[in-house]
Amino acid sequence: MQNGPILGIDPGITGGVAALYPDGRIMADDIPTVDGSVDVDALVRRIREHAPRLAVIERAQSMPGQGVSSTFKYGVAFGALCAVTAICEIPTHLVSPRKWKNHFRLDADKERSRAMAIRLWPGTGLFERKRDHGRAEAALIARYGAEVLERVRP
Repeated sequence: MQNGPILGIDPGITGGVAALYPDGRIMADDIPTVDGSVDVDALVRRIREHAPRLAVIERAQSMPGQGVSSTFKYGVAFGALCAVTAICEIPTHLVSPRKWKNHFRLDADKERSRAMAIRLWPGTGLFERKRDHGRAEAALIARYGAEVLERVRP
């Protein structure tokens, strides 16, 4: 197994990015934005600092009842995030929300995802705020990559 972390990405403007290291350490942050869009330049720099060996991105899908404008913004953000991993030359795996959430026995409730991240990585302070659900889901997506795609338990 390589030394670099697995990158987990919860797409969207309110999403998150997390790096799960082989020793179990987690680093998580919000998706950097500028003028309501993904700040690709800042994200490329941030990701290159971690030198991940694999990226796992939640596959974009439209949500029932979501407006056309928000669906478009979400799709643009998803495309930008896929471009970032391509620019950084990171092997990338797309995973459906249902697949990674079923692995952890989670549903659509983002608070349950955040609570699980707090239990898995206590004392980090990365998931304490209610709005840290994107970071939490990104961390869980990275862990899904380790446990399912690489079959390693951090």
